[in-house]
Amino acid sequence: MDHIQVNIDHLKNFISKDQVYAFRDEITGHIDAINNKTGKGKDFLGWVDLPEQLDNALLSAVEKSAQKLASCSEIVVVTGIGGSYLGARAVIDALNKQFANIVPGDKPIILYAGQNIGEDYLTELLEVLNQKDYSIVVISKSGTTTEPAIAFRILKNHLEAKYGREEAVSRIVAITDKEKGALKELANKEGYSTFIVPDDVGGRYSVLTPVGLLPIAAAGFNIRELVRGAVDMRKLVLNNTDMDSNPVMLYAAARNALYRKGKTIEIMVSYLPNLYYLTEWWKQLFGESEGKENKGIFPAGVGFTTDLHSMGQYIQEGLRNIFETVISVEKTKHSLLIPEDQLNADKLNYLAGRNIDQVNKMAELGTLIAHVDGGVPNIRLSIPEVNEYYLGQLIYFFEMSCAVSGYILGVNPFDQPGVEAYKKNMFALLGKPGFEQETEAINKRIKND
Repeated sequence: MDHIQVNIDHLKNFISKDQVYAFRDEITGHIDAINNKTGKGKDFLGWVDLPEQLDNALLSAVEKSAQKLASCSEIVVVTGIGGSYLGARAVIDALNKQFANIVPGDKPIILYAGQNIGEDYLTELLEVLNQKDYSIVVISKSGTTTEPAIAFRILKNHLEAKYGREEAVSRIVAITDKEKGALKELANKEGYSTFIVPDDVGGRYSVLTPVGLLPIAAAGFNIRELVRGAVDMRKLVLNNTDMDSNPVMLYAAARNALYRKGKTIEIMVSYLPNLYYLTEWWKQLFGESEGKENKGIFPAGVGFTTDLHSMGQYIQEGLRNIFETVISVEKTKHSLLIPEDQLNADKLNYLAGRNIDQVNKMAELGTLIAHVDGGVPNIRLSIPEVNEYYLGQLIYFFEMSCAVSGYILGVNPFDQPGVEAYKKNMFALLGKPGFEQETEAINKRIKND
C-alpha cells in the first residue's frame, strides 16, 4: 500500500454500496469545479494546486529561516489560533517523540501561544521563557485577531526586555498578509523577517503554506516529504474517477450517505496518542467548513483505547445518530514486547512475547466489531505509517474531502460567517471603540436577562 486507503465494508448493515456509489457523478463534478476554481468560494481555492506551486526557492527560504530559529533557540513559540497553529501542531505532534518537551534533543521545543486567553497559561509560559533561549513565529493575516494579538504583544515585550530590541527583531518571524494589516505594518516598521499567507488560502487550509511549513521545519521535520505526499494525493484524486480506488470520492460519498440516513455526528477515532492534534485540526477543518445554514455533520473526536473507558459506553449504547471514522496506522515506529512474569498475578502471560501494537490492533478490531454490532457505522482509513510523506497525503485528502462534502451539502466550505458573532459581543463587552451601539444593546440585554 503506497497511499492511504478508505474501507467501507463495515457500512453494509447501514447503507448499501449503491447508496454510496450514487454520489459518483456529483462528486466528479465537484472535484472538477474545485480543481478549475469555479465553485462556491472560488476566491479561496488557492490550496487546491498549492502543493505543486511550492517552488524550491520558497521551500529553501522556509528551511533557511527554520535553521536560523533553531540555531539560537531552545524554544520556538508559535503564536496563532485556529488554522494558524492547528495544522502545524497536528504534524509536529504526530512526528515528534512524545516526551520531547521533557527530555529535549538536538532541535528546539515548539510551544504555542495565542490559541487561548488563559492568564495562567501565558504567565506560566513566560516563567519558562525566562529560563530558556527562545524565538517567536507569529502568524496572523490581519494582526488584530484578539487571542494571538494579545499573546504577541506580551511576548514581544518580554523578548525585547530579555535580549534588547535589536536582537529581538532577529528572533521574530511574522507570517502575515503580503501588503496590508497591522502585523504587516509592524513587521515593516521593526524589520522582522516575513512570509506571506496567500490571499486565496483560508486559515484552516493553510498548513502547506509557510503558516504550517515554517513551524514544522523549525521542529526538525522534512517539509519536502510533506509536500511530496500532498502532490501524490492530488494526482491520485484528479486522475482517478473509480470510487473504489479514489479515497476522497469514497470518503466524501460514504459520510454524506450516512448523513442522509440521520447520522449527524462523525467521531474521528485514533489509537495512537500522538494523533490527538490531527483530530483537532480535522475538527476545525470540517466544523468550520460544513457547519452553515443549519446543515453539516458535527465533527467529534476520541482517542482509543483511553476513551473506551469514558466515552465508550455512550458510543456503544447511546443515541444512534453517530458514525465513526477510524484512522488505522499499519506500522508503528517501535516494537516493545510484553515480558513473561513468573507470578502472573495480572493474568497477562497469555500476551507474553507479543508486542504492544499487536494488542492495540486487536483492541481496534474488537472495538470496531462491537460498535458496528451496536449500531454505529464505521469507516476505516488506513495509513501505512506516520511520517511526513503520509501526513502530507492525509492533509490533502482531508482538505479535498472537506471541500467536496461542503459542495454536496450546498454550502460554501471556505467562509466562516458564524465565527464573527461571538467577536462582536466580546468587543462590545470590552468597550472596543466603534462598538458603542453594540455595547449599549448588549448591556440592556444583560440587565433584562
